Amino acid sequence: MLVVEDNTYLLQEIVRLLSEEYTVDSAEDGDEALYLAEQNIYDAIVLDVMLPGMDGFEVTDQIRKKGIATPIIFLTARDAVDDRVKGLNLGGDDYIVKPFQNMELKARIAAILRRSSPMERDHILRYKGIEIDNKRKQIKINGEILSFTTKQYNLLEYLIQNEDQILTREQIFDRIWGFDSDTTVGIVEVYIHQLRKKLKKYAYDEDIRTVRGIGYMLTDK
Repeated sequence: MLVVEDNTYLLQEIVRLLSEEYTVDSAEDGDEALYLAEQNIYDAIVLDVMLPGMDGFEVTDQIRKKGIATPIIFLTARDAVDDRVKGLNLGGDDYIVKPFQNMELKARIAAILRRSSPMERDHILRYKGIEIDNKRKQIKINGEILSFTTKQYNLLEYLIQNEDQILTREQIFDRIWGFDSDTTVGIVEVYIHQLRKKLKKYAYDEDIRTVRGIGYMLTDK
């Protein structure tokens, strides 16, 4: 989750609230928000409209022009109908007016994540014979339950969620290990190698393609 808010106290409160359920990054101005959003590693963005530099509407416009479909929830004191319409027309997914109730914010986020999730209603994410049960944190291949470390599980899940899309090493690193990790982006190659070894028995190892100089892509094309 990415939270963008220029009021430091409110930002800290929202981060504290959402950290109960999500991994949360934050930004306090439009330029930093755009940079982080462009990494395309977030499941949703909570975005203030009135920001230093680029405002929230400009950030949203730039994000959508780059083809990034991350759900955006505007959180702002601007409650005019024209502002709501503008935000939604620019590509926003929801619009919450300050002051707001914590439970409402969490419920709106959960609803958007349900709508945008590639998983089916039974919490199963599928790629060919691979099934990831997000509720049980379990992976099956051709009906056989396999043992994966947390990072291996998260990596395979991320690849399947982005089937047929190129993911840079940096995107994978930021998503799985996080910006503040003590390790380096080279760890991505190590885990890709481990994942291929686990999938080789089922002939899925070659579906994880290396895109030279960029990153990786899961595809059977």
